[in-house]
Amino acid sequence: METTLFDLESGKEATITKLKGGEEFRKKLASLNIRAGKTIRKITAEPFHGPVVIAIGNTEATIGMEMAKKIVVEPLKAQ
Repeated sequence: METTLFDLESGKEATITKLKGGEEFRKKLASLNIRAGKTIRKITAEPFHGPVVIAIGNTEATIGMEMAKKIVVEPLKAQ
């Protein structure tokens, strides 16, 4: 089963493995530096289908819940 950014536990890091969307979706994510191979950290998800706050490097961004469901990740193992 694939794990999406939406499914990832808040505070955890993961590597982006796949983006499930069309060209416009990928362009929007690329503008936020979200692309396959990058490490991403889920900071929090707002309740009631609200946005997901993430960190990529030193940058924080907020993306919609539906976008988070299209970002497939591989959770990093705890050290």
